[in-house]
Amino acid sequence: MAKKTAIIIGAGPAGLTAAYELLEKSDIQPIIYEMTEDIGGLCKTVSYKGNRIDIGGHRFFSKSDRVMSWWLNIMPLQGTQGDFDTQERIHYQKQSRLIQLTQDGPDPQKTSLVMLIRRRLSRIFYLRKFFDYPISLNFNTLRNLGLWRIIKIGTGYIQSRLFPIKPEKSLEDFFINRFGKELYLTFFKDYTQKVWGIECNKIDPEWGAQRVKGLSVTKAILHAIKKIFSNPGSIQQKNIETSLIERFMYPKLGPGQLWEEVARQIQERGGEIHKNYQAIALETQGKKVLSVTLENKKNGNTITQQADYVFSTMPVKDLVKALGKAMHPETHRIAQGLVYRDFITVGLLLKELKIKNKASASTRNNLIPDNWIYIQEKDVKIGRLQIFNNWSPYMVQNPDTVWIGLEYFCNEGDDLWNQSNEEFVQFAIKELCKIDIIEEDKVIDATIIRMPKTYPAYFGTYSEFPSIRKNLDSFHNLFLIGRNGMHRYNNQDHSMLTAMVAVENILQNIEDKENIWQVNTEQEYHEEKKSPL
Repeated sequence: MAKKTAIIIGAGPAGLTAAYELLEKSDIQPIIYEMTEDIGGLCKTVSYKGNRIDIGGHRFFSKSDRVMSWWLNIMPLQGTQGDFDTQERIHYQKQSRLIQLTQDGPDPQKTSLVMLIRRRLSRIFYLRKFFDYPISLNFNTLRNLGLWRIIKIGTGYIQSRLFPIKPEKSLEDFFINRFGKELYLTFFKDYTQKVWGIECNKIDPEWGAQRVKGLSVTKAILHAIKKIFSNPGSIQQKNIETSLIERFMYPKLGPGQLWEEVARQIQERGGEIHKNYQAIALETQGKKVLSVTLENKKNGNTITQQADYVFSTMPVKDLVKALGKAMHPETHRIAQGLVYRDFITVGLLLKELKIKNKASASTRNNLIPDNWIYIQEKDVKIGRLQIFNNWSPYMVQNPDTVWIGLEYFCNEGDDLWNQSNEEFVQFAIKELCKIDIIEEDKVIDATIIRMPKTYPAYFGTYSEFPSIRKNLDSFHNLFLIGRNGMHRYNNQDHSMLTAMVAVENILQNIEDKENIWQVNTEQEYHEEKKSPL
């Protein structure tokens, strides 16, 4: 009897996880088709002259033990003294391999496939000053904001707790209810508009439930108090809001290194991965997908692959188009109205930053300690700044240089997107000079990366998305997984979990796909949203 075949569209975290799980737990043959030359999707790592770029910055942290152990089974933890406590060491030794990079162990310079333990620091740059993220009511914040702003923020927060907006109709309502109006206006409104290119009162509040989840001023304060008595060495932080975690794992050479290793293991075990193939049509019969037609992006040739199962991580807009007449015209209308936000990263190699680490003059280049910085300033378009040296020192070829990523949110085809590479690099350099973070004569080299459809948006026809979901889920052998596959702002661990659940549904003959959509949902928020009170 011939093996059953699973066609997997996309070689990002969701697609690769689905293939790995199928090989691990079934005799179903996974065949991955990836539209680009790369492995890892949004989690790929781009190498430029020996310097490595993490697109968007990916912390390897999850509240799911299953995901944490999965990662560590692929890439063992670097176990240096003080990285994590004894109990945690035993916990992960039971579930994964552990490499001891000690005096008697392997040379860390030669041992590439390891996870590092990293300390997380991200701050807000506003009024040409640094603020803690999330905002904490410490002396630095009070001094930077001034007494009058602090009074207004406190009053606004109290008012939001006494008189919350019900029901929450927009992301603006969501933020005000959790942080108060003045804090929202100070630190959320303008930055969120940078990210999405649209005002917060036009964005569905579900985005807040996906990304901010249970974070609030109260939880941030309680976390600061709890931190005093907590174990600083632990990476198990299940009871901490994701925005507050302080330690995370990170592949030595960036996130793409892990996914490239997963791809290697998939192929070693008999799975197939084909690059430069875009799915352009799905043939159906009744409520079953029979085959997928794919176009080779290099030569324009097409192939048709029969399928017993199809996992789709491609944008929902493109999937509905590929299904053609199998979808109702109204579904096509809704799908074409789905909006995506695109992303540009400018990598800059510098002799040093102009802005210094005042806390310690002993650090190399007096480098500030941040992993990334939210640029809140209104007079520049840059949204975030990555400092790759602080993600992993191995991301930088020459440790005496500073390797940073300037991140811009835009729409494919707009003025930012359409600038030439040379124009955009010069534009980005001038922006960082303008806010006194770098000096132009300290720039050594630069590169630019454009990433379309990075962020599925919670506006456009998103309010009608349940109709699309219902129609697509009705195909019993079609599984939507991952960020773009579900038009949901998932982190990589959530994308992985959607793939794991989908595979389990196949193996257990579960037709209802609700459990896939329940991954990364804030149940309390959704119950609150449905409440008529």
